[in-house]
Amino acid sequence: MKWGVIGTGNMGEILIDAWMASSVVEQNNLYITNRTIAKAYAIKEHYPEVNVCTQIKDLVQHVDILYICVKPLEIHPLLIDIYDYLTKDQCIVSITSPFSVKKLESIVPCQVARLIPSITNRATAGVTLATFGSSIREEMKSYLLQSCKLYSTPEIIHDDVTRISSDIVSCGPAFFGYLAEKYINTAEQETNITKEQASALTEKMFIGFGKLLEDGHYTLPQLIEKVCVKGGVTGEGIKAMDHSIGELFNNLIHATHNKYEEDIKKIANQLNE
Repeated sequence: MKWGVIGTGNMGEILIDAWMASSVVEQNNLYITNRTIAKAYAIKEHYPEVNVCTQIKDLVQHVDILYICVKPLEIHPLLIDIYDYLTKDQCIVSITSPFSVKKLESIVPCQVARLIPSITNRATAGVTLATFGSSIREEMKSYLLQSCKLYSTPEIIHDDVTRISSDIVSCGPAFFGYLAEKYINTAEQETNITKEQASALTEKMFIGFGKLLEDGHYTLPQLIEKVCVKGGVTGEGIKAMDHSIGELFNNLIHATHNKYEEDIKKIANQLNE
């Protein structure tokens, strides 16, 4: 199979790195392009046999699977531009949440899937959120899922949980990274620890924390119970967090879902719905 990527920004590049690290696709079977073509050539410096296409139509005509890694509102104009070069045997894969597979299928004459990645895929870990169009063939569906398993854990989801699932899987590293950075900065301000030392300790804690969960030693509630000894320091810290956290996560979910609905409406306007 020949794979293509349109859009080699942050997530496009992360996917390519994950594929290369896990041998999902051979370099010479990967075709890439980007609006700023220098970004595509920068990737080729790391993977010399990757094919850079300066024209999108040339890329489309070469590949079996086409990953669309552009912003949501850029997808519809792009699909209109490449429509005449698509065939029914090809499969388009979108990585963005607000553009549903149903909408994709209404535009293109080929098979369709949505595979939402995470930055954790760069470490050949984490989850890929999968949704498939009604016309996708079982062989293609199985091939995509098996490919995802090489660098992540694929999880098939329904449209009604797309946003919250993406919040957890894709946005989660940034959300919890932000909280960790706030904790580090406050630790530096309130105590004698340096930011460098606090950062190093936090990073190692996260690695060990993930390992405990990955190896099945504890669930999240069990882990909290084990550390939170009755009458101990951790318990006091949990009380302080519980008192201060308020509606933080309610507001977070409302914010991401409002943006999601806004993007869906803009996409609907593009499609004259």
